[in-house]
Amino acid sequence: MNPQAYKLQYTKLKDSKVFRDAIHNYIHVDQPVILELINSKEMQRLRRIKQLGGTHQVYQSAEHSRFCHSLGVYFIVRKMIFNSDIGEYINDYDKLTVMCAALLHDIGHGPFSHCFEGVFSLNHEDFTIKIINGDSEVNHILENFDSGFSKKVSSIIEKKHPNKILIQMISSQLDADRMDYLLRDSYFTGTTYGHFDLYRILRVMKVVNNKIVYKYSGVQAIENYILARYHMYWQVYYHPTSRSYEQLLISIFRRMKDLYIKGYEFGDIRYLMPFLEDRVDEVAYTKLDENIVLYYFRIQSEGKDKILADLCNRFLNRKLFLYHDLRSNEEKLKLMEFYCQKGFDPRYYVVSDDQSQIPYLYYNNGSEIGEIEILVNRELKVLPEVSEIVGAITNSTKNKIDHKIFYPEL
Repeated sequence: MNPQAYKLQYTKLKDSKVFRDAIHNYIHVDQPVILELINSKEMQRLRRIKQLGGTHQVYQSAEHSRFCHSLGVYFIVRKMIFNSDIGEYINDYDKLTVMCAALLHDIGHGPFSHCFEGVFSLNHEDFTIKIINGDSEVNHILENFDSGFSKKVSSIIEKKHPNKILIQMISSQLDADRMDYLLRDSYFTGTTYGHFDLYRILRVMKVVNNKIVYKYSGVQAIENYILARYHMYWQVYYHPTSRSYEQLLISIFRRMKDLYIKGYEFGDIRYLMPFLEDRVDEVAYTKLDENIVLYYFRIQSEGKDKILADLCNRFLNRKLFLYHDLRSNEEKLKLMEFYCQKGFDPRYYVVSDDQSQIPYLYYNNGSEIGEIEILVNRELKVLPEVSEIVGAITNSTKNKIDHKIFYPEL
């Protein structure tokens, strides 16, 4: 296929498909390859992975999946293409490529997302690339459309595509991924912290020097977006109760790994074995989802190992760890000793967690595509130079770090 000659209208569906969405109302799909990707088993697996991990333990309605988030990112990228100036600067082949990348950008997430990655030293972006380019339905769909198309799609996610505009749409400090998850997560948690004016930001998008920039008239909308992200992290994503749930999950997997080394008989946990044995490929990876893991936890909650059974019961029945601010390592050591005397193994029952977040990363130049640049009287300036609010945030020397320690209630 000649990418320069390809036109979206050549492959457009006669009858477009519509997905009703809580955030974006109607999500339209009019390209066969997009619809086929949505129906692939790798994409459908994302229905069985929660977008927010343990956050539903705090905000009970936060049960939305990575599937609906992925559709939302596709929707916003499609809006960027057809409802902003961006569409004039990319050909139809690249438009389809970036829409596919938007839809598939999170396909490599495992059960319980980032928490699961930390336990098994995995990276969801690496597995996203492996799934797109490996032996998968997704790969076959992309290659059936055009030979080599899967590599072009994955290159956007890897930030290697020659057209930097496409990368910015998916991965930057103001991208479709972040815009969707802020709006979506705010809605499903029942909070207002993540609200910002999406359509105003789309209206002020421009392309200058082959990169996305923003008109000065949109600075206030961008400031609201930056603040929304800041508040969502501290009020929602880093909520200590959610982190307690995740620490309990980490302790379960830590215990399972320790028991596996000792030759413990778990019973049938076939889909988890590749992770314990450190032999995970994209096929094994996509067979595991949260439903399977929760089933395994139920079985182990009635197993012979008392520590694993107790941890699984706590996880399943929301008997979460207590927590408080950790002030020193000496304090942690004293708490570990105290719980050891009470009969708890501190390796699993006394755990700590540090979280920090930078609302805007200031590169101090316009060379990084992650930098948000503002067009002021035909001159490009980085956001902190034209926004007092963002400037104050980036010039602050205080890096907020939240240290927490978690332990069982006696």
